Amino acid sequence: MAHILLVEDEEKVASFITNGLGEHNHQVDVMNDGFAGLNAAISNKYDLIILDIMLPIINGIELCKQIREHKLRVPVLMLSALGSVDDKVNGLKAGADDYLLKPFHFSELLARIDALMRRQQVVQAADEHVLAFEDLKLNMWDKTAERAGKQIVLTAKEYALLDLFLRNPNKLLSREFITEKVWGLNFDTGTNMVDVYVNYLRNKVQKGFDRKLIHTVIGMGYILK
Repeated sequence: MAHILLVEDEEKVASFITNGLGEHNHQVDVMNDGFAGLNAAISNKYDLIILDIMLPIINGIELCKQIREHKLRVPVLMLSALGSVDDKVNGLKAGADDYLLKPFHFSELLARIDALMRRQQVVQAADEHVLAFEDLKLNMWDKTAERAGKQIVLTAKEYALLDLFLRNPNKLLSREFITEKVWGLNFDTGTNMVDVYVNYLRNKVQKGFDRKLIHTVIGMGYILK
C-alpha cells in the first residue's frame, strides 16, 4: 500500500483516480489547488505525488519545481491534456519522473505508478548504503567516493576520516575525537597526524572545486559544512 498525494482540481477525475487506487489498497490524499498541494507535500511523507498541470493558484509545473526546491525526492507523476513534445519536456525539466496524457486508461495509470514505486525502492535501497553531503558521496558497499560524479581514490584512513565527517555534518570535531574514532588511539598532543590526514583528504575532495567543504576551526578542530 502506498500513501499518495493527488493534486487535481477536476472533481470527477479526482474521484475516478481516488476510487480506483483505493480498490488497490492505496491511501490517497486529494488537494484541489497547487498551494494546498505544496503544503501537503511539505507537511507529510508521501510515497508518490500525482499532479495535474492546469491547477488553480500554483500550476503543476511551478508546483513540481517547488517540490524539488524543498529537496523532496518523492516520485512525481504529471497528468495533463497538454500533449506536445514541449509540454512533456517542460514537465520533466520541472522535476517530474513521468508524464501521462489525459484521457488515460486506469490500467496504464496503475502500471506507471507501480513502475515509479519499484524505481523508488531501488533508489532507497541504494541510498541506505550511501553517505552524502551536498555533492560529496561515500558508497559503503564498494568503498568508493565521488564528488559531483567525479571519482575520488582514497586510502583506508582517508576513507575512515571522510566516513566520520559525513556521519557528523555541521558538527565541530576535535582532534581528540577524530584520533579516537579513526585511529582508535588516545590523543597525542605531540603529533600532527590528524592535520596531515585532513589535508590529504581536503586535497582529494576539494581540488578543482570552488566550494570548500572541510573547514578548520583554529584551536578547536575541523567541521564539514
